[in-house]
Amino acid sequence: MPTLPWVTPNPPRPGTQALVMASRFEVRSLKDVPRFFWKSLSAWGQVRKAPGALGASLEAKPFGKVFYTLSAWESRDALYTYARTDPHKSVMTGLRATMRDSTFAFWEVPADRLPIDWAHAKRRIEEQARTQGGAPDGHGGGR
Repeated sequence: MPTLPWVTPNPPRPGTQALVMASRFEVRSLKDVPRFFWKSLSAWGQVRKAPGALGASLEAKPFGKVFYTLSAWESRDALYTYARTDPHKSVMTGLRATMRDSTFAFWEVPADRLPIDWAHAKRRIEEQARTQGGAPDGHGGGR
């Protein structure tokens, strides 16, 4: 499945520092993949209109049961407001039972360095998973 390309919902102001969040979600079984993907599309639609969203991309590895998100925000408050607002809030709550593992990585970059490269984001996710006591393979990563 192709990666949904980086979109820029709100152009950053000059000199802005962006908060980047990269995540990796692994579902428990292949039968959970369609539901997770379908539900994630509603959150994707939301991020494209979210105040403070500077950019976002999604990557699905359906046969590996893994989904990645990558987003940039003008502030932690903007990210948390998005996360606590429906449909994202309901989607994540509703999918919790299908999740095997998840890892989140956060860092800041100058907004003029957006979009973030997927290879860099995945290295950050792997580093975070190791810090939390496991690799991002469903065996001890962040939850």
